Amino acid sequence: MAKRTLLDAEPGEEVTIKSLNHDGDTDLRRHLLGMGFVKGSKIKMEKVAPLGDPVKFRIKGYSVCLRKEEAKNIEIE
Repeated sequence: MAKRTLLDAEPGEEVTIKSLNHDGDTDLRRHLLGMGFVKGSKIKMEKVAPLGDPVKFRIKGYSVCLRKEEAKNIEIE
């Protein structure tokens, strides 16, 4: 089974964060963790910008936009 990332979620879909794959970028990992992107958190894709980047998500009661480059590092289930 192929790994699913936040980029694979559909608008309106709620998913659970499985892991962060930061490829050695500790600043990115710290940034995502600080915004609440931790294993087990529920996250809902709200919408995609007209040109496809960034993507708006709802997590822990607030909305946050991530670039595709950041969202592809978050594995979901």
